[in-house]
Amino acid sequence: MTGGAAGIARQDITLGLVAGGRATRLGGRDKAWLERGGQAQVLRLSQRFGAEAGAVLVSANRNLPRYAQAGLATIADRIDGAGPLGGLDALASACRTPWLLTLPVDLVDGNDCLVRSLVAAAGDSGVAAQDDSGLQPLVALWRVEALRTALVAALDQGELAVRALQARMGMGTVRFAGVRFGNLNTPDDLRAAGIDPP
Repeated sequence: MTGGAAGIARQDITLGLVAGGRATRLGGRDKAWLERGGQAQVLRLSQRFGAEAGAVLVSANRNLPRYAQAGLATIADRIDGAGPLGGLDALASACRTPWLLTLPVDLVDGNDCLVRSLVAAAGDSGVAAQDDSGLQPLVALWRVEALRTALVAALDQGELAVRALQARMGMGTVRFAGVRFGNLNTPDDLRAAGIDPP
């Protein structure tokens, strides 16, 4: 299958929400269950973008029964201390589609053409998004076979940066001009998004 919109169908994509972080700058609050407008982040993102994928999977390391109650399938990190690469490894190991669309669970916003734009620019290995704040390496579409191979090499060498993994894979970027996806990393970020800080 070649990259590009004509070659990637909805059922070929698994939406993988990366929710395994410790959120140390937020006092350890679980970002997946932060509520904006009465809806938890993980539910907001799975509902908004899940319709553009054939399956939804969450990389999570705590509160697993809560995900199950919400009808979300989870996969825990198989490797301790690997940061986001641990989440990517877990998602790639469980993914049953040729393509994996990853989004960080603390993403504040994503425009309506996000998935279509990533699909159209995917190339052979995948593509990452770049917004007005710069490269957003976890907002990405990955060819799963290539991701699994690259993860083995990166983890063996202790190379834990997502950007380095994408460079290893030869992934391109797609520019979202005039867009800032945002992340919920600090108490100020929470306030700006209308969430009570810790």
